Amino acid sequence: MSRLRLGPIADDKPVKLTIELPGSLHRELLVYAEVHAKANGLAAPMAPEKIAVPMIERFIATDRGFATERRRHPRVGQA
Repeated sequence: MSRLRLGPIADDKPVKLTIELPGSLHRELLVYAEVHAKANGLAAPMAPEKIAVPMIERFIATDRGFATERRRHPRVGQA
């Protein structure tokens, strides 16, 4: 089985967010969820809205440009 960047996903209290995705991206999320389920021994794939969250988290965590800006401006985005 191929190694995915996304490992097991922790369940967390959600915050409601509504977005529109292109149909092609939605289909890719469905396929990714199927592959992820098989790779992690899950009985069923996660819903696209559930799998997108850790993907976005992973993207942000590994974005070097964002990390650099975050260090330069640590108070940006804080309430």
